[in-house]
Amino acid sequence: MINSDNRPIGIFDSGVGGLTVAKSVLRNLPEEDIIYFGDTARVPYGNKSRGTVVRFATEIMDFLCKKNVKMVVVACNTASSLSLNYLKKNYNVPVVGVISPGVKEALRISDSKRIGVIGTKSTVGSGAYEKNLLKLDAKCIVFSKACPLFVPLVENKHLNDKITVEIAKNYLKGFEKNKIDTLILGCTHYPLLKNVLAKVMKGVKLVDSPSAVVKEMKSVMIGNELVSRRKRVQGNLKCYVSDDPEGFRNIAGIFLKKTIKVSKVVL
Repeated sequence: MINSDNRPIGIFDSGVGGLTVAKSVLRNLPEEDIIYFGDTARVPYGNKSRGTVVRFATEIMDFLCKKNVKMVVVACNTASSLSLNYLKKNYNVPVVGVISPGVKEALRISDSKRIGVIGTKSTVGSGAYEKNLLKLDAKCIVFSKACPLFVPLVENKHLNDKITVEIAKNYLKGFEKNKIDTLILGCTHYPLLKNVLAKVMKGVKLVDSPSAVVKEMKSVMIGNELVSRRKRVQGNLKCYVSDDPEGFRNIAGIFLKKTIKVSKVVL
């Protein structure tokens, strides 16, 4: 008889962006339950030191492990780049980040190996995507661009507005000269702008973290016998935050297109 592990999957982010990952899990792994933590009291992580981010991530991991999660997804680019290795070494549950899956998918689908990366200033500044891309394929050429206005545009519901299109054109115009054939959306907010980005970057393949992360999760879960065998339309999502549950709930509606319950906890 095939084993079934019905424990929930833990997902955490510095705020709401990781809900794009949670949404992808709910859609593609309907047999799985999710416990999501958004560190809204301490967002953003991008201006914090490595030691501080590792401490925050450790506190959240402890919280999720007390909830008996079977694996954890670090759905935050900054936390993935700064704390992932530490978490993998110090916890007994499998831990998946958002950077490596996106890198692998980009290299898989790129023909020219001329790859663009967009993200927040901290993610682009860390060079995490470029380092991981070159580690797996030293011949690829990487072009990176910070797009700091994309997150506030998403959180203020400007997903398909003219102003969003114009800002995207301004940010991405340099990639045409670089002749990239693949663009990594290096922030979990950015998939909500996929329609706009596809219009601006015609003919360029888009790689978004949520889709790539789910592929990686499936592989890890099968390899560690963590798959739930339940048959149902969609799993359950429980959300916790460190501050402002009402604000989180309002923005979460943009990501999930439904109302959710949110609980505030003190780590």
